[in-house]
Amino acid sequence: MAYKFVDNYRERGARKQLVKHLEKRGIEDKRVLQAIGKVPRHFFFDETFWNQAYRDIAFPIGDGQTISQPYTVAYQSELLHVKKGDKILEIGTGSGYQTCILMELGADVYTIERQENLYRRTIQVLPYMGYTPHFFLGDGSRGVPEHAPYDKIIVTAGAPFVPEVMLKQLKYGGLLVIPVGDEKSQKMVTILRVGENDFERIELDTFRFVPLVGDQAW
Repeated sequence: MAYKFVDNYRERGARKQLVKHLEKRGIEDKRVLQAIGKVPRHFFFDETFWNQAYRDIAFPIGDGQTISQPYTVAYQSELLHVKKGDKILEIGTGSGYQTCILMELGADVYTIERQENLYRRTIQVLPYMGYTPHFFLGDGSRGVPEHAPYDKIIVTAGAPFVPEVMLKQLKYGGLLVIPVGDEKSQKMVTILRVGENDFERIELDTFRFVPLVGDQAW
């Protein structure tokens, strides 16, 4: 498939304004803001809707899924405290936007998507943009155990509970960021693995994600 995406002064200017907006909303990590300012979010939209790309809103991408609100992407990315070379599992590739932000932060990203149409698109679009994560098609609620353990795991859909299989795929000292709640709203939760069966859990702000679907979820 041939892509002819354009990233000119208008889109770059819109990203600068988005970064300023996210700073005002409380995002402090300069590396996260730089990544938001670099990744062309409009590439993940149908060209008809490019004028929506730099608004701080979620937007439908098909198959009942959305590209997450920029604030949400920045918020989760900031919680991960990504270090260069971190091995990160992303549950829910979706559009691939969050994937690109993680890679801009220097992560080695393993990303899994259950919707085949989205998977097929991202394995074409992301390499075209210069991003080459490890792609997987399947039930993300189970994680990707064959490549565990991970330094960090990020879940980009709302879960009814924290799947134990994900916790077991963290390294000691590893961090899981996951929204947990009902189908209408979720609390952002961070879980630090401090031992074989010891975890430290913190509940943070309320968000609304599409549901995490799978054997270990809805």
